[in-house]
Amino acid sequence: MSAITEQELTEARQIWGDALVAISTAYDNDGIEAATELANGALDGAYGYNLGPVLFKPTLASGEQTFRPTREGALSYFVGQNDAYPGDGGFGLKSWRSVVSETSASFIEGDVAMWMGWVTFTDKDGNVTKVDKSWGYKKDEAGTLRIVLHHSSLPYQP
Repeated sequence: MSAITEQELTEARQIWGDALVAISTAYDNDGIEAATELANGALDGAYGYNLGPVLFKPTLASGEQTFRPTREGALSYFVGQNDAYPGDGGFGLKSWRSVVSETSASFIEGDVAMWMGWVTFTDKDGNVTKVDKSWGYKKDEAGTLRIVLHHSSLPYQP
């Protein structure tokens, strides 16, 4: 299997951002069922739940549900609608229209890579949210980059 490249990392971030925008747009135009269908597809296409637990720490999660190693927990974070996660409002339902990443640094070792930087989200009204983000990837047997670590937090305000 070939080593992960910087271009593949860039493409993986673009795929993730495009999927989030598609989920938000589907929710705004066609409702929760359409958004959930796209979120399920995005999780299956981008994340490595087929490889084991995904180390997922979403931006707006806290308490005992801060970490989301299961697919169910990730889906709930993106689209809500899950009584087991009452604090989830659906990050993917916030009318996002643009997702742009800025690289701080990346690390690649064979079929495993890590990326860290900022991700800026812009909603349909032009409101901007910028988060600190880290992703870890593993290339699966088919050569697809899979997110196996996803950490996101709001910037520290001293």
